[in-house]
Amino acid sequence: MPYSKLSKGFLEALRSIVGPQHVLCGTQITEDYQRDELAEDLFCPEAVVVPESTEQVSQLLQWAFEHNVPVTTRGSGTGLCGGSVAVEGGIVLSTARMNQILEVDQQNLMAVVQPGVILMEFQKFVEDQGLFYPPDPGEKTATLGGNVSTNAGGMRAVKYGVTRDYVIGLEAVLADGTVIETGGKVVKNSSGYSLNHLLIGSEGTLAVITKLTLKLLPKPEKQISLLVPFPSLREAIETVPRILAAKVVPTAIEFLQREVLEAAEKYLGKQFPDSSAPAYLLLTFYGQNVVELESVYEKTAHVCLDAGAIDVLIANSPDRQESIWQTRGAFLEALKAMSALEEVDVVVPPSEIAAFVQFTKDLEAELEARILSFGHAGDGNLHVYILQDELPKDEWQRRAHQAMDAMYARAKQLRGQVSGEHGIGYAKRPYLRSSLGAAQMQLMRGIKDVFDPKGILNPGKVWSPSAADSVKLEESNWMH
Repeated sequence: MPYSKLSKGFLEALRSIVGPQHVLCGTQITEDYQRDELAEDLFCPEAVVVPESTEQVSQLLQWAFEHNVPVTTRGSGTGLCGGSVAVEGGIVLSTARMNQILEVDQQNLMAVVQPGVILMEFQKFVEDQGLFYPPDPGEKTATLGGNVSTNAGGMRAVKYGVTRDYVIGLEAVLADGTVIETGGKVVKNSSGYSLNHLLIGSEGTLAVITKLTLKLLPKPEKQISLLVPFPSLREAIETVPRILAAKVVPTAIEFLQREVLEAAEKYLGKQFPDSSAPAYLLLTFYGQNVVELESVYEKTAHVCLDAGAIDVLIANSPDRQESIWQTRGAFLEALKAMSALEEVDVVVPPSEIAAFVQFTKDLEAELEARILSFGHAGDGNLHVYILQDELPKDEWQRRAHQAMDAMYARAKQLRGQVSGEHGIGYAKRPYLRSSLGAAQMQLMRGIKDVFDPKGILNPGKVWSPSAADSVKLEESNWMH
């Protein structure tokens, strides 16, 4: 069914719902609304609408459903695979004004927030009250609604899990404007199918999330980090299963390459505590007292040294830890400043990380294109980047697509998945089809049809077909 274009009368209807100043069109729609964090292709919506309440979202979707206008929900636009871009035009629904922390429930260790709340602001707010929200994706300026829509993971997932593990209730608006509530302030819930978990990770294709109920934990009192240099990347990564087998569960286990560290040093304009080794593990431990932490990190240090680590450097002051983790947090921006790049966000069993990383290095030599990686060694989620450097654009894209095809195929052989935390968007749809198979894709299509029978919510994403599936889209510089 073809979508309707926004006429002058349609725009007036939108303005009557949210107010004239909260509807952008024409030259008011900046490039920020036409792309996400990594893409070069631009998709301009016909209007950007910025509601401030569930009621306005409901009215907006009821109107869009009636007139068959596509709606793409957008938070901060920090995604990396096109999940929040309007490939079919229509309306971009920004959650920027829905940014209130509505409640922090100290008795039940829960918080109720709107989807436009920024992650780092929420984390600071609850920590100031002695509480802790564990999900910690690398992009701290992302919105909580965006985190939930992609089931974001982050560095603490090895110990605390991912966003899904902390979402206990949602308020959402269906495609026709119907408002539903799933879950709630309960610890257990076996009341029928879990629509709550179905909406988490759905990337705005099933409903527009307008309120989140999140689980909190008591804030850990102490923190310590270990920076462990190794003679090679393989030796560093092969040490991770040994750490986990020793019944030690760090809050985070990251692997770092020297080339990436050097890029971050240049980008930030300051030195990392040590960048002389080819590879590193970076581990963090949270606990309630120093004695508890000392026992754990000493055991970990022995495992690392026995596995061939060059040294174990301890960061036990807030300043030293902040310096290390600030550098880690700058990796992607540093690489983007250095070269155009394509990203692969695969996840494999933790025991297979070393094999996958070695595969990327062999591929680098075979294709003669620089491939760098870093990621969450404790949970098997790797971020692999194919850099353009001095290659002509067309040739780089050809080699990058070859590399991505090979890496996704290898991940499947290792019983991995297409995405660990960035989602599918429109960039990874072909790989999702290959990974899941026809039966699962048909189930997903059936779910989509029930939630959104006209297909107006974020069309062209995850499994969804799109009128924009043209040669231009399939041969663009996105990942395919």
